[in-house]
Amino acid sequence: MTAQRVEVEPTAAQEGFSSLDFRNVLGSFATGVTVITSGTDEHAFGMTANAFSSLSLDPPLVLVCVISGTSGADTIEQHNAFAVNILGSHQEPISRYFSWKDRPRGEAAFSEIPHHTAVTGCPLLKGAAAYLDCRLADAHESGDHVIFIGEVMAIGFDPTVKPLLFHSGKYCKVAEAQ
Repeated sequence: MTAQRVEVEPTAAQEGFSSLDFRNVLGSFATGVTVITSGTDEHAFGMTANAFSSLSLDPPLVLVCVISGTSGADTIEQHNAFAVNILGSHQEPISRYFSWKDRPRGEAAFSEIPHHTAVTGCPLLKGAAAYLDCRLADAHESGDHVIFIGEVMAIGFDPTVKPLLFHSGKYCKVAEAQ
């Protein structure tokens, strides 16, 4: 059986698009789900994010994008560190918790969430598929976000944990190949 190429016609205008059109196009890209954490103890902060990427293998660098002027951006800048917690498929409730705008803040934010710390002191979520503990290396304002570049100081992963995915505004799980 040979693969067939299928042409897909865009359904929205390619010029003069709305922010909703732009959001819908971006939503067609499946992403992993992370919780970005920063701070320690009474100043701890966590937020769900999918704007995360590897940047360099040597030196080991990653980037996260955070809305400018938010508590998350401020905490990362003040603490000069952040951690990327790559969520497992069983952690959708944790993703929803850290995306809820009325969630507890500071020390109370992690009172019900099992976690530990590594090099930077940022919270690392137990049960995650993986984590990267990062020292802030650089920050750049672009559009309505700050791009934080982190030098990876410590890592951990559990190869048995399947990742939690997000696509078209919904959580998804990796399907096993047949």
